[in-house]
Amino acid sequence: MIFYFSGTGNSRWAAEQIAALTGDETRDISRLEKTPEIRNERQIGLVFPIYAWGVPEPMLNFVKTLEKTNAFTFGVCTCGEEAGLAMKKLSALYPLRSSYSLVMPNNYILGADVDDDQMARQKIHEAEKAIQTMAREIIQRKAVYRVEEGSLAKLKSGFVNFGFNKFARSTKAFFTEDSCNGCGLCARNCPAGTISLMNGKPAWGRQCYQCLRCIHECPQEAIQYGKGTEKRGRYTIGRYLQDR
Repeated sequence: MIFYFSGTGNSRWAAEQIAALTGDETRDISRLEKTPEIRNERQIGLVFPIYAWGVPEPMLNFVKTLEKTNAFTFGVCTCGEEAGLAMKKLSALYPLRSSYSLVMPNNYILGADVDDDQMARQKIHEAEKAIQTMAREIIQRKAVYRVEEGSLAKLKSGFVNFGFNKFARSTKAFFTEDSCNGCGLCARNCPAGTISLMNGKPAWGRQCYQCLRCIHECPQEAIQYGKGTEKRGRYTIGRYLQDR
């Protein structure tokens, strides 16, 4: 069983690719009503994006409820470049036999713009090759630690990640432009369940993972976060898979 959390689709895609190659199945943890029975599973995988060199809150909370078994365990984190000590910190909560980081196209447009089409396609192509290697090693039950931690990993996964979770996950900067047509897609798909429609327009509660799914998936590109996202692109992996 492979459990995943995903914002704009990178980690969902990675989980599904691995599952297809290893004969496994996937579960989206944001849609689970209760923790599944895993006692008879032969392998347990955890796939998720890196947020500020750390593991997203929903995945951390999920693994605390996950039963420890004799299954082969592995984790894959998708990231723009570096993962810091995220995988080691996760393994301290739920021991992993193998850990990997997987570079995927940038989707955190609060810090920088999305990758151009050529770069995004190249990253996805390289990720496909990396996943094939991961799948072979998972099938062989190899103990692997292939994670690009980057420089100052302890500082980034400690102080910086703490600051992100404490101060950078506010919903106050979200707003919609006049082009919003009230379709409700953002409210239906929000993993945190923090978006509701009020007078036909989205309104954000306090709980937010900063996955930015609402911004990237909006058909009208009407959702913004402060002024920084107004001139930046939007990204979902589905756009790059349609022509395959």
